[in-house]
Amino acid sequence: MKRLEKAEMIGTQLDNLYPKTPIPLDHNDPYSLLVAVMLSAQTTDKKVNQVTPNLFAVADTPEKMASLEVSVIQNIIREIGLAPTKAKNLKRMAEQIQEGGGEVIPDWEFLESLAGVGHKTASVVMAQAFGIPAFPVDTHIHRLAARWGLSDGRNVVKTERDLKAVFPEETWNRRHLQIIYFGREYCPARGHDLLSCSICGWAATKKRIRDESR
Repeated sequence: MKRLEKAEMIGTQLDNLYPKTPIPLDHNDPYSLLVAVMLSAQTTDKKVNQVTPNLFAVADTPEKMASLEVSVIQNIIREIGLAPTKAKNLKRMAEQIQEGGGEVIPDWEFLESLAGVGHKTASVVMAQAFGIPAFPVDTHIHRLAARWGLSDGRNVVKTERDLKAVFPEETWNRRHLQIIYFGREYCPARGHDLLSCSICGWAATKKRIRDESR
């Protein structure tokens, strides 16, 4: 089966499973989504959603965040993994936004120039805050794209390029969320029986199934 045919079948199944794709990180605007995504690295969305209300109570704008001491930010987000580094990045990111006009804008170069913001984080903001087609690749998507034979999985850059090639652009913003949901609910990293999986069972190669059963 060709990748395009496989992707079409997977897309149909994902649309049936997840006709609605709510954004898992609580936010009110592009700035608060950017902050939440920055905090989510190596941490669960649930934990981020528990911490951000206290953070946004004192810093719901870049101006307010920039005015806080790093130690104050770190204390608020202390339950989050990598809190010291993230606190420094949050303050510097807010300062950079202030220097750039005070608003989070839908511009790739601008977003990726901010402290602590890489391509994946910028992609999430572009897709989920501004509705601009993007295909953020996290660990779930990287893993499932390889399992399903949609990408060779050598790196996230290649995975993103491969997925953009097989899924129509108008589906990217919902498709990346659907794959994340499926990975969390049905297709875990460890102890997963690919043959019993509703997608892996037919999409994964025999070699992939054999390798993961060892």
